[in-house]
Amino acid sequence: MTCQVQIQPSGQHFAVEAGETILEAGLRQGVTLPYSCKNGACGACKGKVLSGEVTHRAYQPQALSAAEAAEGMALLCCAEAQTDLSVAVRVVDAVGDIPVKTLPCRVEKLEKIHDVAVLSLKIPVTERLQFLAGQYIDILMKEGKHRSFSLANAPYADGLLELHIRHMPGGTFSDHVFNTLKEKDLLRFRGPLGSFFLREEGDAPMLFIASGTGFAPVKAMVEQLLHSGCSRKMVLYWGARTRDDLYLNALPEGWQAAHPQFSYVPVLSEPLASDNWTGRTGLVHEAVLADHADLADWQVYACGAPVMVEAAHTHFTGQRNLPKDAFFSDAFWLSTEATPAAPAAPAAN
Repeated sequence: MTCQVQIQPSGQHFAVEAGETILEAGLRQGVTLPYSCKNGACGACKGKVLSGEVTHRAYQPQALSAAEAAEGMALLCCAEAQTDLSVAVRVVDAVGDIPVKTLPCRVEKLEKIHDVAVLSLKIPVTERLQFLAGQYIDILMKEGKHRSFSLANAPYADGLLELHIRHMPGGTFSDHVFNTLKEKDLLRFRGPLGSFFLREEGDAPMLFIASGTGFAPVKAMVEQLLHSGCSRKMVLYWGARTRDDLYLNALPEGWQAAHPQFSYVPVLSEPLASDNWTGRTGLVHEAVLADHADLADWQVYACGAPVMVEAAHTHFTGQRNLPKDAFFSDAFWLSTEATPAAPAAPAAN
């Protein structure tokens, strides 16, 4: 049985399948409802059922009192629709709607691809980290220091948090990741952070431009869009020096093969003879300029080296008619200790 849910006051609506909670269905279809623990313990996902009927999976009494239940309140992480529903709940559509947490995590998997470590982190089973695609976390170190890394997993896939960490020889944290960190080790982080995030509303085509590990937040954005069934046109330009620097090249190639609305343009600035590269060369933002005479109707998401982000903003808005409020970005700055690239405040937003 499929039921329809309408969210008030936003007016958004989505389908809920049998055996699926309202929260699961909303997140699956791109409606970002509030949550924290996802297991009926905290009450962060509470909403009021205005019409229709729900049943609840088991939950902790402190998360929903008997009096609240009598008033029509429901825990959306545990509530399953029995009829079509109208539910009053605040939709998360801005970073200010999401609490910033400090949490421990365990290294579940550590995979090294060329000079990039793909780190998968598991947080305690009683916790979940809600975030918007594109945001980042701070890994907390000794003496109050931290290193910032974009979340590379889509918000719907929050069982593990994925980071892409480029090795910067001599960098305190990246040397630790590549030389001594191992699976099952413990870390602490704070997040989510940052105002670079995916805007899912509207129907404008989207252009993603990334350099190096700037691919990480773009990966989260594209996977979120494809998972939610978004039909908007999407184009990804990923710039790197050599072929090996496109460390997950098969992934966007797979998106392109499976989704007609998505296309992928890799660009190498310094291909090696051994690369046998027959694709695009040069600077990645110049490839965009060569392919697009007018960006007036587009949204652009740019992430990576500051020089690339600044050049993209200058040329796209100055020469290709991109509205300034349609350019969203995050520039990765190197720390003063030659540590991994860290997201700074957006260069333009």
